[in-house]
Amino acid sequence: MNGIISRLCTEVPLPKMIKVRQIFDRGRIETADIPSAVRREISLSELGDPVKPGMRIAITCGSRGVANIALIIRALADFVRSRGAHPFVVPAMGSHGGASAEGQRALIASYGVTEEFIECPILSSMETVEIGRSDEGLEPGTSPGFPVRIDKNAALSDGIIVAGRIKPHTDFRGPYESGIMKMMAIGLGKREGADICHNPGFANMARMVPLFGRTIISHAPVILGFGILENACGETCRFAAMRPDEIEEKEPLLLEEARAHLPLIHFDSVDVLVVDRIGKDISGDGMDPNITGASPCSPFVEGGLKAGRTVILDLTEATHGSAMGMGAAHTITRRLFNKIDYEATYVNAVTSRGLDFVRIPCILESDREAVQLALRTAVGADPLCPRIIRIADSIHTETLFISEAMKEEALKNSRIEIEGEAEEWPFDEAGNLW
Repeated sequence: MNGIISRLCTEVPLPKMIKVRQIFDRGRIETADIPSAVRREISLSELGDPVKPGMRIAITCGSRGVANIALIIRALADFVRSRGAHPFVVPAMGSHGGASAEGQRALIASYGVTEEFIECPILSSMETVEIGRSDEGLEPGTSPGFPVRIDKNAALSDGIIVAGRIKPHTDFRGPYESGIMKMMAIGLGKREGADICHNPGFANMARMVPLFGRTIISHAPVILGFGILENACGETCRFAAMRPDEIEEKEPLLLEEARAHLPLIHFDSVDVLVVDRIGKDISGDGMDPNITGASPCSPFVEGGLKAGRTVILDLTEATHGSAMGMGAAHTITRRLFNKIDYEATYVNAVTSRGLDFVRIPCILESDREAVQLALRTAVGADPLCPRIIRIADSIHTETLFISEAMKEEALKNSRIEIEGEAEEWPFDEAGNLW
């Protein structure tokens, strides 16, 4: 294109980039050991004893791209079968997957969680039932409480194993963020339950999540919480099984452990952050603001990289067109824009009250122009020595690229290793990186 914006972008030279590696703790459970590790954890202190012959046991599976999730779900199902019970899987993801039964089934199938692999039924439905009301309203001691709804198939089962990854949330802070409590309150709630829980806004989620979670533990047949923790490289590093009466006490401790494993970017600030891809499989916000620092919900979260401008180049295939989180960027590409499924994107934003997350940034015709426009408008950036970081996504930050101006800072950082010489951006003829 030869329009004025393209000409303005052409005037912006991009610096050479250097490949670096961030040093993280790589302690993990090897893939081959996942089944035995799951069984060993459930067998501790007779945690699996509530599973009796003939029982129908629901196992939750969320919408995030959790490492080894298909293996973990199959191992849980295998354990249930070994006790003579009958497992089935329930997609537990609020309004994700376009808030449809088919969309939620397709989403977990993209992670390998299929009936053929896990060898048990997947009962995907958006139908919910009210299992009780919370003891209190929004303020402690007030009434009436909130109606609490969960997936009908799970509610009618003989037992629910709530399996989910525990990690810091992208949009609020509290003793319970992403984890077992939230999987119950939001995930099992489907669109209807998640809508009720989100209604007071993110400013109140730290209270709403445990309020709903405690109600579900009291009134639904929850028999086990199965926490999954990952290291900074997105690899499974620990399992933590909990009896229902232990979840409230133990989950906050696991959350702090998970916080120590965040794949943080070991620089304080940049002029421009370039993110190759975002998606619901990466983070609820498409990219995790705990890492990137970019969030339209900034009043309720803090931390992460301080970036003057943020660029997003593409959507993951597994996000199925959901562009939740693009509102945190300043520029995106035409390629990304053309992939957006607005139904899937907007229903999640409506349910979470997060319309700011789906605002459409400036749309540029190529990756090169998206980066150039961001750099041109980055207040205070040195045009001759700009500070730029490029990451694949907010999970995979072990390897990243930094501009030449940041080399000396990297050399002084013991958590960073230089892996290559400064090179030009590998744009193709159309100005794209792939």
